[in-house]
Amino acid sequence: MNAHTMLADARNQTDKLFELVHPDWLYQRPIPERHRIVFYVGHLEAFDWNLLRPHMRNEEAFQAGFDRLFAFGIDPVDGGLPADTPSDWPSLAEIGGYNHRIRQTLDDAGHDCFLLHMALEHRLMHAETLAYMLHQLPLEAKCAQPQAPVPPSEPVRRQTIEIAAGRATLGLARDGAFGWDNEFEAHPVDVPAFAIDRYKVTNGDYLEFVEAGGYHDRNLWTEAQWQWKAERNIVHPAFWQRDGGGWRCRTMFDEIPLPLDWPVYVSHAEASAYAKRGGLRLPTEAEWHRAAYGTPDGSERQFPWGDEPPAPRHGSFGFARWDPAPVNAFPRGRSAFGIDGLLANGWEWTSTPFAPFDGFEAHPSYRGYSADFFDGKHYVLKGGSTRTAACMLRRSFRNWFQPHYQYVYAGFRCARGV
Repeated sequence: MNAHTMLADARNQTDKLFELVHPDWLYQRPIPERHRIVFYVGHLEAFDWNLLRPHMRNEEAFQAGFDRLFAFGIDPVDGGLPADTPSDWPSLAEIGGYNHRIRQTLDDAGHDCFLLHMALEHRLMHAETLAYMLHQLPLEAKCAQPQAPVPPSEPVRRQTIEIAAGRATLGLARDGAFGWDNEFEAHPVDVPAFAIDRYKVTNGDYLEFVEAGGYHDRNLWTEAQWQWKAERNIVHPAFWQRDGGGWRCRTMFDEIPLPLDWPVYVSHAEASAYAKRGGLRLPTEAEWHRAAYGTPDGSERQFPWGDEPPAPRHGSFGFARWDPAPVNAFPRGRSAFGIDGLLANGWEWTSTPFAPFDGFEAHPSYRGYSADFFDGKHYVLKGGSTRTAACMLRRSFRNWFQPHYQYVYAGFRCARGV
């Protein structure tokens, strides 16, 4: 499939997402730290236009105000929240006309394949992060959609697997393959021996932490984490809701009894507190790589299960499901070390701050993509979620978020030295 066809498919994915929301709700802000949904209706086309237009011959801006209005999202590391109102935004009809003209103009022109791939993956990233936003809308604001079933699985039994010291190759070689600037360059890292959970931490595991008072034990949280939690009265994961003496889970289109064998979705701060209570920690990016792609004989794989491209039997990804599956539902995705669920079904927090690899070069067409976030306030996530496109399950892909952001489809597993 060529880049033009893949971009058309990605447009279809994001169009369908906006169609899930009743129109009046498109002007709401389901996550306080982010733009209103209507921003993203215009942002996806504006990004493509602002990226590709400078490389087109004699193509003039036709609505420069919209080009600027929809250019950039928000990453409020300073703690500030946006204060705009719905009336500050254009009508859906105006945005629709802008989007239509951009698509028509871009589709009639030829483009550099690398930039087209950049536009494609940018849109696919938003197809995922938009799901985070829509998840936080009231159920009545959305039109429910079906999802693929998951294979039956046995009850989850917690296990830890020891991995001998060895080498992990991080990053991507500059051999013409597409990658974002933070993925370069490929380099080996010597990883000391460590132990890591076989499965992601489940809702059932995390429930024990909640009921044991983990959110009220100040010793488990850094001062910054404790203040963040106290200011927002955070006493449980964002996807959980109290139901009398029990708990329910808020899925994309329903509220159900808490599925104990699903991965828990939490912030980096919440994951770190859980690990600390058990005398453990989050794995480093290099440890996660070795657990996922390494082998006992020292070779490395393209994917945890081998070199075969991702398929539905390997995990829950690629827009087939809205909600997680049990952490042990896809044994055919197991790594050479016997670790399950490393790709998809929830990103995984690492303890590694997001930073450049040696040889980093910002891409000239999108200089701020990574460099704006090399600030020590973001952490690397690896793996992927149910809403991650298959093309971004490559070994070198790196995701990152702030440690207090609760809305990501992100879980974790614990590690320790041996």
